[in-house]
Amino acid sequence: MSSGPNGARRIASVLRPSIVDSRVCRSCQETLVRRNYASTAATSSASETVSTPASTFPVVKPTHIIKAGVVLSRPPQITRDLTPFEKAYFFYQKRLNERLALPFTKYFYFKRGTPADEDWKRKIRERQTPARDIGKYNAYSKEAWNDELLVGAVESEPEHQIEMLVQDAEATVNATSQDTSKKEEIPRPFPRVTEADEKNDQKSLNRALQRTLYLLVQTKEGFWKLPSSPVETGETLRLAAERTLEQSAGVNMNTWMVGYHPVGHHVYNFRHPKTDPATGQQWFGEKTFFIKGRIMAGQADLSENVQNLQDFKWLAREEIAKFVLPQYYSNIKNMLAER
Repeated sequence: MSSGPNGARRIASVLRPSIVDSRVCRSCQETLVRRNYASTAATSSASETVSTPASTFPVVKPTHIIKAGVVLSRPPQITRDLTPFEKAYFFYQKRLNERLALPFTKYFYFKRGTPADEDWKRKIRERQTPARDIGKYNAYSKEAWNDELLVGAVESEPEHQIEMLVQDAEATVNATSQDTSKKEEIPRPFPRVTEADEKNDQKSLNRALQRTLYLLVQTKEGFWKLPSSPVETGETLRLAAERTLEQSAGVNMNTWMVGYHPVGHHVYNFRHPKTDPATGQQWFGEKTFFIKGRIMAGQADLSENVQNLQDFKWLAREEIAKFVLPQYYSNIKNMLAER
């Protein structure tokens, strides 16, 4: 039995008897067979191409106007107020630390019989502890176990603790000062409630420092909404949102768009379809996709807006519900932070 290339050629010649010709050499016969296969394959592929009908899909016309909106926010500037439980817990931790810490070694700092030692004894009798913000409490006395406050006590209030720290610092500075006629005051922290809060100035960014504020604008019809405008040809949602913010609230703001994808959307269907006189396109509503943004400096200015806007406000989440329509608020409320 033959093996190798000669055996393969003999088997091929047996399987293809129709093209064997004694007048043609063996290598030419194999070339003719390959060409025959190639032409057959080309013919079959051409027939399949011709026989396969071109698939057609119906062109879907848009039914809603696509808009880009901006959820422009000012983040919280200070921490939130503590709850009564949190105040009591943190105050308890301070007194617990006073009980677990080693007692103050006064003779390491004050020599016996010196004026500093006498001043220390006078202050410790009055305050009973070196700490300035835990009230009158001695962790090494017989009443050390009684470290809880009574109802209505002010020692756990942050305002009272700050005032005690400031008074103690002022007393120390004035005692060491050479000019006794002039009393030096220690700067106090800024108040957590600003003048804009007292006046309820909802156009000011210096209000509700514990909350996130959002920019709302008022249309010429009197409706309040987030800034939005139709997306133009060739625009992405982010570019359309940046243009919308510039056309509605001006350029006197340092803003930053957080991402390229919308954080939510709002669908509004017209009561009656509207027809575009230029193209004849019939619109059944509007779909607004919102991009999240942050303001870092500046203020909104509607003096040169091109969207016929009348007014603007910086509002917290629950305040927005009082100005916008219920359906509009139900679509945007999950995009707004609770704090």
